[in-house]
Amino acid sequence: MEHQRARTWGRRLGITWLAFVAGISATMPALSIDARRSEAQLIAFRGEAHAPPGAAALCDTYAWACMRSGKQMLIGEDTLSVVRAINSRANRSIRPVTDVQQYRVAERWSLPTARGGDCEDYALYKKQALIKAGIPAEQLLIATVLDRKRQSHAVLVLRTGAQDLVLDNMTNRILSWEKTGYTFLRLQDPRQPSRWVSVLAGGMFPDS
Repeated sequence: MEHQRARTWGRRLGITWLAFVAGISATMPALSIDARRSEAQLIAFRGEAHAPPGAAALCDTYAWACMRSGKQMLIGEDTLSVVRAINSRANRSIRPVTDVQQYRVAERWSLPTARGGDCEDYALYKKQALIKAGIPAEQLLIATVLDRKRQSHAVLVLRTGAQDLVLDNMTNRILSWEKTGYTFLRLQDPRQPSRWVSVLAGGMFPDS
């Protein structure tokens, strides 16, 4: 998400999120060290969650963003080269513009316009482009996170079969989710991407 908006929205929601995740963390089950190591490269789900603000009409607007193909692809180096190219192209060509500047609303999840877009718009653009490139939609999941500054943000998660990689409009580097330093809050459910699941892992939950 573009920095100006992130600072404003983050200050408004930061305290609420901190209180929320602090309460949840006290009730989270402990995992063994071996279990944490074996699962570290995959994002674990904790249960159903509401759609993020601005995403309530996402499936009606873009059916492909919530579709499930029923296929599974192991992502090799050739496919990762395509992923890197699409990620870099989007980050380079889309201008950061907030929803307030563009639509005069706090949140609207949509594809970028000629003016540009914000973080979830980048994620949608990348998801659409990668679906067209042949990657199954259920391996391309939008996640809401808190970034390293605890500001609200959205990214695209690529499930390779071995690990969950993050495509982020803030960097051209594609990192495994646990190496981003982000706190992952919600994720599209890979079993049914029209639904969302809670995560609460990484960042503020380093041992989750």
